[in-house]
Amino acid sequence: MERKRVYLCLAHMSGKEMDYIKEAFDTNWVVPLGPNVNGFEKDLEEFVGEEKRVVALSSGTSAVHLSLIACGVGAGDEVMVQSFTFCASSNPVKYLGATPVFVDSERDTWNMDPQLLDEAIADRVAKTGRKPKAIIVVYLYGMPAKISELLAVADKWNIPVIEDAAEGFGSSYKGQICGTFGRYGVLSFNGNKMITTSGGGALICPDDKAWNEIMFLATQARESYPYYQHEHIGYNYRLSNVCAGIGRGQMTVVSEHIAHHRHVHELYKQLFANVEGITVHDNATSDINSNFWLCTILLDEHLHVEGEEDVYAEVVSGAVGGAAGVTHAAKSAHTKLEPNRNVEAMRIALDKANVEARPLWKPMHRQPVYSDCPCYANGVSESLFKCGLCLPSGPCVSDEDVTYIVDVIKRAILH
Repeated sequence: MERKRVYLCLAHMSGKEMDYIKEAFDTNWVVPLGPNVNGFEKDLEEFVGEEKRVVALSSGTSAVHLSLIACGVGAGDEVMVQSFTFCASSNPVKYLGATPVFVDSERDTWNMDPQLLDEAIADRVAKTGRKPKAIIVVYLYGMPAKISELLAVADKWNIPVIEDAAEGFGSSYKGQICGTFGRYGVLSFNGNKMITTSGGGALICPDDKAWNEIMFLATQARESYPYYQHEHIGYNYRLSNVCAGIGRGQMTVVSEHIAHHRHVHELYKQLFANVEGITVHDNATSDINSNFWLCTILLDEHLHVEGEEDVYAEVVSGAVGGAAGVTHAAKSAHTKLEPNRNVEAMRIALDKANVEARPLWKPMHRQPVYSDCPCYANGVSESLFKCGLCLPSGPCVSDEDVTYIVDVIKRAILH
């Protein structure tokens, strides 16, 4: 009998979502506003604290976009962006005709290197005569960045910080929720995140004034006339009342979800403790408390895995994980930067055992679409990408699943 497939991170319903959805249909609030949207925003504000205001949006990407606009980013500007991330952190910079300037990571958290950021800003000012308009810091796989050091650099140069906490919902630094340190904080509720609205996101705003401006832009920027009058470009970015109902149900179990992710991480740590050549990424200091949205491991480059001599022999068809609806056919089995052969062999071994695993994010400064963008690299993100793998960690992943996954990995290692 074939074993069930174990996915990286799938949403798990609380059982209360249907009550809110039914209410939306019963009251005919099937639009991008309504009681569920309002209620979900209040739930989020209570969760993040720090007297912040929250706008529920259609995606985390739209939250990045609006935060950049609110920071005054426009055509010809530059924005400092963490390179080790998903493209949703940097693509909105290009939407605005601005240029992302990529900054590499430090090894402790895998997030933006504060010293390198400082050096990069100084160099941009020297070369362009202008400061970058914003800094986008990411909490990779839920791991908090060295945010105190990054904020010190931002304060030195008087540049606003946008926290991309799409993967870091519920993570904290020195007891404070991630996404509440900078001027704006980005959240995502995609189907694979800590909680979901099926698709959606939110922007954490510093005060009522910023909240009103974001809400104005997110609802097509309408002026107060008895007809449609537009004096600014707006966007259709509000979250649906139906989707917000899912979010309200999810908020009743968010603490359980976060606790489960952390439990799964601890179990991986225990089971890999004596496995030579495998390192589990962990909190670097007591100040950092990751939600461990995804559990990640590094494979020593000298570790040998069954079948590694045969990897990259064929061109992959379709997107790994099936997340994308349409992908272009790959031109070659290889790119200029790819995971080591033992990492790809391990991914294939897990896939054959019905376990979804993926390489780490490929750094943005090594993506062809960003080849013309300035970059300040130290080699950290490239080296991590070559030897890293993401393992299942969601609320549907059981202790038995983790034990099975670790056993598959152990069996695939050649001694």
